[in-house]
Amino acid sequence: MSDAEADADVDAEVERDGDAAARERSPLPVSEASELVDRVADNVGRVIVGNKTAVEHVLVTVLARGHLLLEDVPGVGKTMLARSLARSVDCEFKRVQFTPDLLPSDVTGINVYNQKSGEFEFQPGPVFANIVLGDEINRAPPKTQSALLEAMEEQQVTVDGVTRELPDPFTVIATQNDVEPGRTYELPMAEVDRFMKKLRLGYPDPADETEMLDRTAGRHPIESLDSVATTDQLRRARDAVGEVEVSEPVRSYVTDLATYTREHAQLGASPRGSIALVRASQARAVIDGRDYVVPDDVQTEVRSVFAHRVRPRTGGESGLDVVEDALSTVTVE
Repeated sequence: MSDAEADADVDAEVERDGDAAARERSPLPVSEASELVDRVADNVGRVIVGNKTAVEHVLVTVLARGHLLLEDVPGVGKTMLARSLARSVDCEFKRVQFTPDLLPSDVTGINVYNQKSGEFEFQPGPVFANIVLGDEINRAPPKTQSALLEAMEEQQVTVDGVTRELPDPFTVIATQNDVEPGRTYELPMAEVDRFMKKLRLGYPDPADETEMLDRTAGRHPIESLDSVATTDQLRRARDAVGEVEVSEPVRSYVTDLATYTREHAQLGASPRGSIALVRASQARAVIDGRDYVVPDDVQTEVRSVFAHRVRPRTGGESGLDVVEDALSTVTVE
């Protein structure tokens, strides 16, 4: 048997073991999943002062198997938020610093020739991790940005015709700088649509900033941050989210909101966006300790899920304006 055939057998055995583990894994009870979220949020709060709502949105994204885009000015804690989350869960974390000269293979990995074995060996890129931080993603050209498209949608990477599965769980948290448009590349809509949520952190209020200065005057709190949840617990919490009931009236409400954005904008929320809203609402229900979605969950999540997917017809209007109009116009049946 050749080395390639042996490797294929090992990969197949690992895949079978993984499938068996997934079948045997039971979802966390909703109450335990909610407690896990509280525990992680409190731990992240040891580093991130204020922004409790933003932390909740990040956790909703992770629980709902989504990806997150953080857009804001430099220095407001976008990268620190992602690092704090990764440290709070005992999982693998990788960071990619996007630059104009970054290549797609620098993200996904590359086949390297091994002179000893006389064969090519795959060297995985940083995308092979549970939580991947794409720092300043809009500094890289579109070709490199697109290296994440397959990974974000299908949780796999194809290099030189060979497709490899990414770890479970897998979440991309990307940041982008919005104050230097002349030195950045706009993300294509195909990629923007793959982010479940888009958030802005904003500047802290004076009291929170003073508290932050006190915490970071000596040793930075992230250096002593310990994990408070395991990767398996996170997987089981995500499984619990997937079992949350979404009744027909709630599903129709989501569809009606999406339809409104399509009818009142140049580009409305996509079907992928509707799916993301349902999943985010399921995660919000779990955070609140429920195993069923209510319209309030949808209304809490729709702004961060739909707004970045909507392109208004006029320059004086934003995607968020269209979503707000939808909320005030569309009724719950």
